[in-house]
Amino acid sequence: MSNLKNQKIPEEEFLKEREEVLQAWPTGENVDLAEAVQYQKDLPEQKKMAARLMKAEKEGETLIQPRAGVALPDELIELLTYLDEEGEADLLPVTIDSYTRQNQYKEAEQGIEESQEMGRSMLNGFPAVNHGLETCRKVIESLNLPVQVRHGTPDARLLAEITMAGGFTDYEGGGISYNIPYAKKVSLEDTIRDWQYVDRLIGYYQEQGVDINREPFGPLTGTLVPPAVSHVVAILEALLAAEQGVKYLTLGYGQNGNLVQDVAAIQTLRELAYSYLNDEGYEDIKLTTVFHQWMGGFPQDESKAYAVISWGATAAALSGATKVIVKTPHEAMGIPTKEANASGLKATKQIVNMLKDQSLEQTAKLDREKEMIKKEVRAILDKVKELGEGDWAKGAVRAFEAGVVDVPFAPSKFNKGKILPARDNIGAVRYLNTGNLPLPDDVKAFHKKRLAERGQFEDREATFQMVIDDIYAIGKGMLIGRPRE
Repeated sequence: MSNLKNQKIPEEEFLKEREEVLQAWPTGENVDLAEAVQYQKDLPEQKKMAARLMKAEKEGETLIQPRAGVALPDELIELLTYLDEEGEADLLPVTIDSYTRQNQYKEAEQGIEESQEMGRSMLNGFPAVNHGLETCRKVIESLNLPVQVRHGTPDARLLAEITMAGGFTDYEGGGISYNIPYAKKVSLEDTIRDWQYVDRLIGYYQEQGVDINREPFGPLTGTLVPPAVSHVVAILEALLAAEQGVKYLTLGYGQNGNLVQDVAAIQTLRELAYSYLNDEGYEDIKLTTVFHQWMGGFPQDESKAYAVISWGATAAALSGATKVIVKTPHEAMGIPTKEANASGLKATKQIVNMLKDQSLEQTAKLDREKEMIKKEVRAILDKVKELGEGDWAKGAVRAFEAGVVDVPFAPSKFNKGKILPARDNIGAVRYLNTGNLPLPDDVKAFHKKRLAERGQFEDREATFQMVIDDIYAIGKGMLIGRPRE
């Protein structure tokens, strides 16, 4: 174990590291922190993410946000304006390209040149580092809504410097959630430390009176992730961010498809996160939640895809999530047109509006689901803290080494990959194999029983074949991967 610890980076050390970070690409030299703080302060209120999320939280509103990003600024502005005006989006994203996510700025530069030559985006997102401060500000100044940076970058320090100075008011990701599901060989110690820098930067803005929202990436691999697993990562990243001075946090969860379980997940995420933050003395944190519509395989048929989108919108609204990340009816076919993107937004908006004054009754089934999630999360996080000897950063690294925290289907070699999820007979995600998760015996027995009930119904053993069937089920028109006749 290195010197990694969950401790606020001293200002002198932070400012010294900044000099090095800003030299990684020429556009970094244009970032002046004092000037950037003032620029953020001068932004109109309607462009500030934290303020908009707090208003929604207070009023019981579920905001809608798309995914979107192209290589060139004018095309990006056109796309995002369309999603605002035609798609009725409440919040906007800028998705960053894959080269930037890997800190491959030379390749991103080439992608910009090719995009200019071809007259269309040759990158799968916006290379904000290459475009630099002024271009980022041009984008922000051309839009009327708050804008979030969405990416997937293990080392996101320079990207954070440029986009925060550029007027973005929300930054997605974390040292665990933007490593384990995204990278194969990147050390968890390295990414946690790099993201401590990102959170220290945002904490620095906060100290100067600028509210910037942070959002760990909730869905992780997006494939049958049990709620407790994603909750554990979200809460760990919240604790690490809070130590560095972050005050506004949006914690996320990816839809699994069983309505009761999905509602239980969002409700427990909020409750558990506040509990752990308060226990550690971070009592002034403002929490909101984000529900990600289904992240797995989609049907190719557009009408069927709308049904999946609408089911996600329903779960988000009934769970009381502060915002929902929206998919498109072209999900199975690649990058959507702006029209398809707007269509997914409008379908979601209609459902969210219709359900605004409704909630799901607190039934015995919902209570049991919530109780199970809380038991699992507490058992895992208690062990993480024990492994870290009270330090959440050390504990996170050691927990992944031991398989105490384990993300299904993740590419990282720093992830055990022993747990196997499958759906029970009503479509809720359970553990077929709990791996090394430190779950109580009664919890393990509950999961085993629920999967055995499905096996009995389908006249087959609960095996890995169930897992495979469930992964492909929604794309084939079902929730549960039943055996074919």
